[in-house]
Amino acid sequence: MPVSTLHLLSLNTSLANFLSALRQSSVKPLTVGRVVRWVILPSSISTAPLLAHNTHWDVLVIVANADPLPADLQKYVAKSWTVKAGIPSRIVKDFDKKNERLLNPRSGDVPPLTGSLNNLETKDSSQSLEVSGELMEWIKEFSKAEGRGAVSMLNLLAFKPDLKSEYLKYGAAFAESIGKRRGGDAKLVGSVLDVSSSPKGVKEWDEIALAHYPSIIHFADMLASEDYQAVNHKHRLGSLRDTFILCTTELDLPWDGKESAKL
Repeated sequence: MPVSTLHLLSLNTSLANFLSALRQSSVKPLTVGRVVRWVILPSSISTAPLLAHNTHWDVLVIVANADPLPADLQKYVAKSWTVKAGIPSRIVKDFDKKNERLLNPRSGDVPPLTGSLNNLETKDSSQSLEVSGELMEWIKEFSKAEGRGAVSMLNLLAFKPDLKSEYLKYGAAFAESIGKRRGGDAKLVGSVLDVSSSPKGVKEWDEIALAHYPSIIHFADMLASEDYQAVNHKHRLGSLRDTFILCTTELDLPWDGKESAKL
């Protein structure tokens, strides 16, 4: 299975400067995203490097190889956290075409909201992937601007012993109904091979997933729904030893030399 590398970066320069250098480098990413905010924080795994005091993550770069970032990019990086994962070649091969369709949908491709937010009862915390009052207030503000477009949620997953099969039931329901109804798509999924912060020879995380949603409101519409929460509580929550979710907005980099309005 081909190895891909996820680079989570904190920059010592502006995002625009880093992206300019990235376009001129030898690196051709599968995807690049601006890190927006945490949705779920890790509770026990990789907490020190991910949640270090004064560390603000700026950009997520995923490349279809195991190579470190070249020196001409490393000089713009203050801190980094990397994950190597085996992503099936069938996913990587056609990812650019699929991602283009997801990020730039045609008229009629984006499903309507289901109305789940109309009678929302907020929870005290979003750590169980429910809508807290604090999360909903942020979603309302974010949806007025950048969040009107597509968002990608980076998921890291660590399963409890012998309970991955339960999570797979959740994943199937996401793909076939509860996520699909809101335009959700787990577009990159892979098995973790190595994490930069893990003790040598210890694989603390099990899987990565990058999940697409047409907008932040579509994501909230899913979390607020009874059908989603039924599956979340039945199959997802009890199967996880730890997890985190990081919201990103992907950047449409102009590899052909044209300038991108998103930059």
